[in-house]
Amino acid sequence: MAVLPPGSTLGILGGGQLGRMLSQAASRLGFNVVILDPEENCPAARVSQGQIVAAYDDPTALTVLGRVAQAVTFEFENVPAASVATLAEGGALVAPGPKALAVAQDRVDEKTFLNGVGATTVDFVAVDNLDNLLAGLERLGTPALLKTRREGYDGKGQVWVRSAEMAADAWQAIGERPAILEAKADFTRELSVIAARGRDGAIAVYPLGENVHAGGVLKTTIAPAGVDATTEARASAIATAVLEGLEYVGVLGVELFDLGNGALLVNEIAPRVHNTGHWTQDGCACDQFEQHVRAIAGWPLGPTAAHARVEMTNLLGDEVEQWTALSAEPDARLHLYGKAEARPGRKMGHVNRVKPLV
Repeated sequence: MAVLPPGSTLGILGGGQLGRMLSQAASRLGFNVVILDPEENCPAARVSQGQIVAAYDDPTALTVLGRVAQAVTFEFENVPAASVATLAEGGALVAPGPKALAVAQDRVDEKTFLNGVGATTVDFVAVDNLDNLLAGLERLGTPALLKTRREGYDGKGQVWVRSAEMAADAWQAIGERPAILEAKADFTRELSVIAARGRDGAIAVYPLGENVHAGGVLKTTIAPAGVDATTEARASAIATAVLEGLEYVGVLGVELFDLGNGALLVNEIAPRVHNTGHWTQDGCACDQFEQHVRAIAGWPLGPTAAHARVEMTNLLGDEVEQWTALSAEPDARLHLYGKAEARPGRKMGHVNRVKPLV
């Protein structure tokens, strides 16, 4: 097992806020970081040793990154799986590996994998044409959620189909692309669990968070969530099954539907550090970003116990202009991403409001 010493270089595919916070965590542990991102002077690059400005599938850029970095990771799952495979084939230490990325990039493959490792999901149907969609609606009933199989995030690339008469419009709304139709989940709340697996197979699981969305975008996470020991244990078992099934290395986010009767359904997985884990920055001794760096570098995993109760709130668009007032709150910890333009709905930062554990 490769253990990278301080002074080693880590490569990150993607230069947004997650890459930025990963780079900051890596720097604290003495690592150098190089970002590969097509946007020059991206948020992560401004806190890193260097940046390769190129497309994620640029073969020359991938070769250079693989040569300068002793380990490579990624900050979002829409990086081409072929690029990760190219890095691995060239001898780079890549974590998480191509398998995890490929599974997470296709919603049908993802749900098939999850059910295969005993992590229950809603019922679903693969949709390749309008006839498939109509047949799926007959099987699953309405309303049902139609999502593109690939890409799409924060509510993009999906539409509720509330009747068979809406099918044709819904199919057009997602661009008539390969899709998945999901049965409606009658859940009481959304929970999430952040977990990590090291190169030695060790697993560390953080306390559950409870999430509230607005307009398809995460607004708040409160952690540790108020759950009983059975729910906590079930979530931990789900995360462990996913990590081991993917032979995963790094931090993983698992979104869960709490059905209110002791049962949990997996909504989706994210093979990376996750928005619902930002609370760990001010609620745990070792946050999710440091944990990810530890895992990919072959270091021991850090502690995951919460030492505070945290309410994480995303700052979307011009909400970031509240920074003066937020920075004056005694229990608030402000995390800004250094993005130049505050577009509506764009994640510009987050604030962690820290309370004592009770």
